[in-house]
Amino acid sequence: MARYLIGMTGASGSIHGVDFIRRCPGEKYLVLSDWARQVLHSETGLTPSDLEPHVKRIFADTDLAAPFSSGSNRHDAFVILPCTVSTLAKIAVGIADSLITRAAAVALKERMRMIVCVRETPLSTIALENMHKLSREGVIVMPVSPPWYGRPQKLDDLVTGFTDKLLALLGEAAGPAWHEEELE
Repeated sequence: MARYLIGMTGASGSIHGVDFIRRCPGEKYLVLSDWARQVLHSETGLTPSDLEPHVKRIFADTDLAAPFSSGSNRHDAFVILPCTVSTLAKIAVGIADSLITRAAAVALKERMRMIVCVRETPLSTIALENMHKLSREGVIVMPVSPPWYGRPQKLDDLVTGFTDKLLALLGEAAGPAWHEEELE
């Protein structure tokens, strides 16, 4: 069974993190920053306790003694969704002052798979440079950009479409594949 660490930061788009947490199989551990908790409630009306049934454990971002602060605690992937450009910048320059940024530093040094789902627009040159820097280190940078080729009819279709792409990157089963003939 795959083991995933999921970080949620205070960027808008917490619904994407919620959908991923609910649909991703395997053993999941969640880290929520203080701002993520506020944005989660503001955007979805949910609290961390609403996510507890879908994860093995929830950690506070201030818990630097958590197991994922050490490279001896392996996981199959670290997904940050949504990821603020501030968190992205801290990771890119090696600042590890929270559990999310420390776990990212560990993932980088241990060469563990990491996907950062940036949810901000427009992007400054500095943010683009930080994405480039992380990409060179093997991090998958996946801006939260829902696919339209499936002809989404409602907001949930857009969220699901993005989650499907993320699950596929992890090698997990996702929704039905899109085929060109479906559009003809």
